[in-house]
Amino acid sequence: MIKLTTKGHYSVKALLDLSLQPDFGPSSSKAIAQRQSLPAPYLEKLLIEMRKAGLVKSVRGLQGGYKLAYSPEKISLGQILSSVGETKLPLPNLQSDGEQIEDWVTLTLWKHLHEKIIQALESLTLADLYYDARSAQAAQIEPVNFVV
Repeated sequence: MIKLTTKGHYSVKALLDLSLQPDFGPSSSKAIAQRQSLPAPYLEKLLIEMRKAGLVKSVRGLQGGYKLAYSPEKISLGQILSSVGETKLPLPNLQSDGEQIEDWVTLTLWKHLHEKIIQALESLTLADLYYDARSAQAAQIEPVNFVV
C-alpha cells in the first residue's frame, strides 16, 4: 500500500548513517554517500529537504556537514519519509462502487491495513533501526563500516 521509493530509502539510510556517528554527526554528504554507496549530488538534495523539515542541522566549517537535529528515538520513519515528500496515502485504486459487499469488505480491509502501516511508520524510530544495526555489527567477526 505504501511504496518506498529510492528517495525514501536513501533518506532513511542517510539518517541511520548519521545516527551511527559519534554525537550523531556532523558528517559531510560526500562521506555519507561514500559509506552508503549513494550518489552524492542526489543525497545532498535530500539532506537539504530534511534540513528544511528540521530533522537535520547543517554545520559549517572544515569538520562540518550534517547532524541529526534530535536524538534517534525522537525521529520516526514517518517523519523522514514525509520530509522528502514521500506519500503515505493508500493506492488510488482502492475504491468500491458499493454494489458488491465483497468490494466493500476488501476496501475496508485495505483501509485498516493502511492505518496500521501508518501507525508503524510513526512509531518506528531511527533508534529502533540503530539498535538493530548495532546488533548486526556486533554479530560480525570482523569490524566493518555499516552499510544500510
